[in-house]
Amino acid sequence: MKLYPLKFEPILKDKIWGGTKLGTRLYKAIGDSKQCGESWEISGVEGNISIVSEGMFKGSSLVDLIDEFKGELIGDSVYQKFGNKFPLLIKFIDANHDLSIQVHPDDKLAQKRHNSFGKTEMWYVVDADEGASLISGFNKPTNKKEYLEVFESGKLASILNKEEVFKDDVFFLPAGRVHTIGKGLLIAEIQQTSDITYRIYDFDRVDSEGKSRELHVEEALDAIDFSFHKEYKTDYDKTSEKVELVMSPYFITSRLVLDRNIHRDYTGYDSCIILMCLEGEGDIKYNEGTVSYTLGDSILIPNAISGTEIVPKKASTFLEVRIPG
Repeated sequence: MKLYPLKFEPILKDKIWGGTKLGTRLYKAIGDSKQCGESWEISGVEGNISIVSEGMFKGSSLVDLIDEFKGELIGDSVYQKFGNKFPLLIKFIDANHDLSIQVHPDDKLAQKRHNSFGKTEMWYVVDADEGASLISGFNKPTNKKEYLEVFESGKLASILNKEEVFKDDVFFLPAGRVHTIGKGLLIAEIQQTSDITYRIYDFDRVDSEGKSRELHVEEALDAIDFSFHKEYKTDYDKTSEKVELVMSPYFITSRLVLDRNIHRDYTGYDSCIILMCLEGEGDIKYNEGTVSYTLGDSILIPNAISGTEIVPKKASTFLEVRIPG
């Protein structure tokens, strides 16, 4: 039984801020939901383990396959470091309303409080309504004392960096950076395997039962990085066929834009490869066969597959993700 490029059943999450674009734009089976906020494409989060959707391993869990194939699936160095715990969580997010203002703990704090990984992440804007915006970091140098004063006066937004965003924009968010995704954004998110969020402010909204969501104001204080940066958006060459977007200790992400066949050589990587299709459709050929892809697909290329040929039937855009050794 040989490994092949794996697709998984999306794990769909209704959210108070979700919408319908995961269905209408990315063709996820959201049914009648009007608040589908997230599609977990590849997940090793306990209680939300991805299940293979097709091929001879259909119905198998990601964890079981890692346990069986180890480095052949995810890379020897990745397996030695993480064992059966898949270290990344791959998502699509539809923000029909603003998400809460929030922050995630780093590895040290998450381990201490939750016995978990921290949560460093990145966003790629798949689509953006006119005037859509997000928050990433602070708009001026600040510190815990000033932050608390502003927060308690109800003027937190005055020190946060809010900026208008557009299709194909990229943001890297290390753990500790205060942030939120604004309404009207469809986003591909790559992050550490963690579901720990400290919610700072939720715009005083309530659910259908009139209940507000829990805030984590005190917990967030120890997690926040109060550093100021002049730029928060990732600058990259949008005209390039292949360009590296993010290099971090947790994931390395590039963008591929294709209107012709291209060979991808993975022999130098001790990692699986994840391809998120943001536009187009076509085939991925590998040494044992062919799998098709279309807009919204997320495909895990096992480490045992040394290379692929991507054959677009329509002009295609991918995020290509690997785990550093």
